[in-house]
Amino acid sequence: MKVVVKVGTSTLAYATGRMNIRHVEALVKVLSDLKNEGHELILVSSGAIGMGVGKLNLPGRPEDMPTKQAAAAVGQCELMYAYDELFSRYNHTVAQLLLTGADIDHQERRHNFENTVRRLLELGALPIVNENDTVATAEICVGDNDTLGAVVACSVGADLLVVLTDMDGLYTADPRRDAEARLIPLVEEITPDIESLAGRPGSALATGGMATKLKAAQMAMQGGCDMVIANGARPELLYDIVAGRPAGTRFVARAKPSEAGGQRERRTKS
Repeated sequence: MKVVVKVGTSTLAYATGRMNIRHVEALVKVLSDLKNEGHELILVSSGAIGMGVGKLNLPGRPEDMPTKQAAAAVGQCELMYAYDELFSRYNHTVAQLLLTGADIDHQERRHNFENTVRRLLELGALPIVNENDTVATAEICVGDNDTLGAVVACSVGADLLVVLTDMDGLYTADPRRDAEARLIPLVEEITPDIESLAGRPGSALATGGMATKLKAAQMAMQGGCDMVIANGARPELLYDIVAGRPAGTRFVARAKPSEAGGQRERRTKS
């Protein structure tokens, strides 16, 4: 199975911007084990700006673009150093790919990205993708890594996109404010009622929230890829998610375009 795992800043770092070592180590261990099992994995990782904030001892996430880009430049080094060291413990090689919106929108550059990822997987490496925040501006940015995760999943023909965050999934209301909020285990269609559950943005160091996750789910579902939102503090849930067992909120994909075409062809012949 080809799986894209997107992990958010809230999982990777504390509010201080310093790395949450317990979460990152646990995540790497589970991903390495799933890779040993034979799955093809791609990691879409946030956290560069957040970790740059911690490394530079800034008081919080910067508002101006130059400081954001400076924090990303520092934080990306910290992030990849940690991933390289931790995955090496389990004999896995990582590769870094940094993208902007312009890379996604440009047909040839996107094709080159897809070819690179495909070859890295063939070579047994684990691609780690992030937005290139050091050069991305409002005009060329993807915007958030939830969307980037969906773009990557659709581009490489993934079977599953898993979005790890600080929530257990999509709820009927904000569980932090409503004790009667219930987890929604399965979503087969993103209706206006589902969109209304998006609520507020995420943590102070993050850029997304449930709204960006629903947007990513819509993209993934249309591209023929299931998506699951789950709690990044419990990376062991990935075992159940990959096996198709209930965990978090699963958004069920429509048939992949090739499968849908094949079904139409079979119906025509019959």
